[in-house]
Amino acid sequence: MTETPNPNIVDADSLTGEMHPIRRVVVALGSNLGERMTALQGAVDALADTPDFFVTGISPVYETEPVDSPVDGARKFLNAVVLADTTLPAARLMERALAVEDAFDRERSDVRNAPRTLDVDLIVVGDRRANEEFLQLPHPRAHERAFVLAPWHDLEPDAVIPDRGPIADLLAALDASGVTKRDDLVLETQ
Repeated sequence: MTETPNPNIVDADSLTGEMHPIRRVVVALGSNLGERMTALQGAVDALADTPDFFVTGISPVYETEPVDSPVDGARKFLNAVVLADTTLPAARLMERALAVEDAFDRERSDVRNAPRTLDVDLIVVGDRRANEEFLQLPHPRAHERAFVLAPWHDLEPDAVIPDRGPIADLLAALDASGVTKRDDLVLETQ
């Protein structure tokens, strides 16, 4: 298990002297269009290449049934979770997540839960809370999603979603029958 950094420790920017707290970040990845595994690995690589973003763990890959998909017979998702420590502000992390999705030709539409080449969701950024159109933290539906909680639980079984509770308890309360670990698929940092 990876230790959550002490929230009282700060990192000083060597150029400006500006102080930034180090925060634990949980990022969920998903893909059900195109080369799914390539998209997930590309997202891991892009996140790992982000300045001031230090990947500390990558979950096993899971194959999952689409949830509330508007497309009958939509292809199954591949999902994973990345843990990281960062000094980046939550808004900048969100911008990075959207840029990574765009790099993999993510098409956005008004159709909720439509199939996608890549989904990069911020689940938790330390104990930060946000309720803005651009950014909601913790992720408003993560506590209801076995495809987020199962891979996260593999990395940090004692983790907690702020204002929701321990992920082990949240996962136990869900139907995870459509969530299957794929031991034959492995994501790595380079």
